[in-house]
Amino acid sequence: MNLQTVCHNIPPLYDSESRVLLLGSIPSPKSREAGFFYAHPQNRFWRVLAAVLGEAAPQTIDEKRAMCLKHHVALWDTIARCDIAGASDTSIRNAEPNDIGALLRKTQITRIYATGAKSAQLYRRLIEPQIHVPITQLPSTSAANAAWPLERLIDAYRVIL
Repeated sequence: MNLQTVCHNIPPLYDSESRVLLLGSIPSPKSREAGFFYAHPQNRFWRVLAAVLGEAAPQTIDEKRAMCLKHHVALWDTIARCDIAGASDTSIRNAEPNDIGALLRKTQITRIYATGAKSAQLYRRLIEPQIHVPITQLPSTSAANAAWPLERLIDAYRVIL
């Protein structure tokens, strides 16, 4: 396993009206390259979120940002820095958390959801003991999660409403 140290390079997407926070683990190489969340074309995140919110699937970063803010959805990741092999969450080692508590103080966020198992696991271990806000784990929208077809993902993500 060829691990490399990765530092989170995408600022959180939120405004003072944000009420729901969706947390990934750490941006994939494609997302870091694009400078925005869930940038891999095979990832179903934007199609799922748009369907849940009753919107057309956004194409540009500006459209994605606008859709999230319109619906008071904040995006960030659990991890600020870690060692990882490519985009493999299972390879993550030496994770250091983002300051989720600081984000909560700037918003109206009362509900936090993980967009996969590793994000939820690391949040529960590294962040929840400090801020005492529980997280609800949702299934990953990654194409690697083939057990979850698009419609089933959409149904699962409806809990954010």
